[in-house]
Amino acid sequence: MQLDDLDFANDLTLLSHTQQQMQKKTISVAAASAAVGLNIHKGKSKILQHNTACTNRITLCGDFEDAKSFT
Repeated sequence: MQLDDLDFANDLTLLSHTQQQMQKKTISVAAASAAVGLNIHKGKSKILQHNTACTNRITLCGDFEDAKSFT
């Protein structure tokens, strides 16, 4: 079994193996959210990269902040 995302009460965590896949998911979630009047709060959204050498940023009208850890 492979998880694509984790849904919480008012949060969403996207999981991806590649930067390109994560960028596509981010754009897709933003479009689906906008269609129902919601938006992604960039001040509350962060990107956590694990076990990757990729330095390309995930963007959506600018870069997201990088997280150093997740608890």
